[in-house]
Amino acid sequence: MPESHIRPALRTDEEALGRLDRDTWSTLHAVTPRPMPPYAPFFDAQHRPGDFLVAEDADGTLIGFIRLVPPTPLACNQHVRQIQGLAVATRARGRGTGRALVRAACELARRQGAVRITLRVLGHNEPARALYEAEGFAVEGVLPGEFWLDGRYADDVMMGCSLG
Repeated sequence: MPESHIRPALRTDEEALGRLDRDTWSTLHAVTPRPMPPYAPFFDAQHRPGDFLVAEDADGTLIGFIRLVPPTPLACNQHVRQIQGLAVATRARGRGTGRALVRAACELARRQGAVRITLRVLGHNEPARALYEAEGFAVEGVLPGEFWLDGRYADDVMMGCSLG
């Protein structure tokens, strides 16, 4: 089982990250429609390279990413970071890549001065929920039937974790 290397994203990762994002799209976690050509840029004013950590294989191929940002621009909320996206290539699943990305995001949040980290996950995304729970996240709220996805209602589950 090759180990992945976690590092900050670079602007030059944009094409590979866009491809990974499209390849991993699923109603298991996505609330937006499936991306169709022409594809929007992966990085934009709200999604900057500095918001992402990436996982790469020994050969440098990107196999995952996680986005970590302040949940709001408010000064009174700057002690919190939020995971707003996690993706792992199908071929890299089950190797601890997602876990390594979550742990790296928590460590980065601590270095940024955060004392708490939050995220939102779809209620039916059992693999992601199990990973987050194993890493210390707890359900802090549920918005039942918040989304209509793939012909059914889906809960929006809020989870959080103390970084102390």
